Amino acid sequence: MVAGSNSAGTTGLAPASGRILTMGSFWRGQSIESAMARGGDNFHLLRHFLALAVIVSHAFSVGTGNGADEPLHASTGFALGEHAVNGFFAISGFLVTMSFVRRGPLDYMLARTLRIAPALIAAVFVCAFMMGPIMTTLPLANYLRDQQLWRFVQATLTTLKSTAPLPGVFADNPFHFPLGTVWTLKYEIICYGVVLALGVAGALRHRMVVLGLVVGLVVACLGLDIWYPEAAKGTQTSIRLPLIFLLGSVFYLYREKVRFSALFIVILAMVTWICADTPLYRTLLFVTEGYGILWLALGMAPLLRKPPRPDLSYGLYLYGWPVQQVLFVLFPTMSAAAMISPAMVLSAVIAAASWYAIEQPALKLKGRLMHVATRRHSAAV
Repeated sequence: MVAGSNSAGTTGLAPASGRILTMGSFWRGQSIESAMARGGDNFHLLRHFLALAVIVSHAFSVGTGNGADEPLHASTGFALGEHAVNGFFAISGFLVTMSFVRRGPLDYMLARTLRIAPALIAAVFVCAFMMGPIMTTLPLANYLRDQQLWRFVQATLTTLKSTAPLPGVFADNPFHFPLGTVWTLKYEIICYGVVLALGVAGALRHRMVVLGLVVGLVVACLGLDIWYPEAAKGTQTSIRLPLIFLLGSVFYLYREKVRFSALFIVILAMVTWICADTPLYRTLLFVTEGYGILWLALGMAPLLRKPPRPDLSYGLYLYGWPVQQVLFVLFPTMSAAAMISPAMVLSAVIAAASWYAIEQPALKLKGRLMHVATRRHSAAV
């Protein structure tokens, strides 16, 4: 979900060319293709901002067990963390579709696997065998023998279950589970598979197919809100996240036609606000957020001339939750506002360790694997 960059941890777009985005083009807009040709983007910065937004959001619910306690939920129907996840999926849809189109299926599969799996496996083992033994209320021998420990490892790695607990860990917290954000990776991987299937079938070259899927999901989203507005959260999410992801894909595929315009953002936001109490609201909100986050990434001039090489966003996303769970155990009376800063700092430290020890070496491995695969293919031919 947060791993929508290419194998090098960057977007793969050209570096900033030095062209200035004028105020006129800012409001009138420019095509996505023109924005990409201009060079530079804000993807790196936005991924980190969105990961930190998830940490801010969870600070309000980790101590109460109720996601609706987050302030933004009352005014928008979604917590800040959910809005951030929407942004991640729009970015991911855009970038991974670009990755497949430019690099082909083998490179695509290797890049996606090496971006998601190594850091996830490491996070599961860190929680199970480093944090768990320290935080558990059980004797160490009992903790290691408890079948719940091994069920946590298996369930988290095989089904991406984010509610699997560890024995005696966070038992008195409102939320008992140590890796509360991994559930979104299930939807991310499904969306990766959809892009792979469409690409291998040649459907990405016939972009009307992808546009048709988006239209179908829009209709499904509207239908759900019209006829089943009280549908389970899981049902809503199973439409929301693929819709936003494929919206990002469509924006890339129609990059020479779609324009990024600040004026259009304002219009979309106003229409969404006007429709807040209607069945149109959620669908409009998702489209507005998908368009808006990509406008921030490409429609605006790059805010950083040269983004830093480390990409800590995935690590921040994975480790923010367990860090906040530990902070709640140690400081149960800590307010949400007071938790935000230490949670960000500690999560960033662990995310940096994850990047340098796990993620960056894994991404570098892709080049060697591609070289071996190319040599074998050439020898077979």
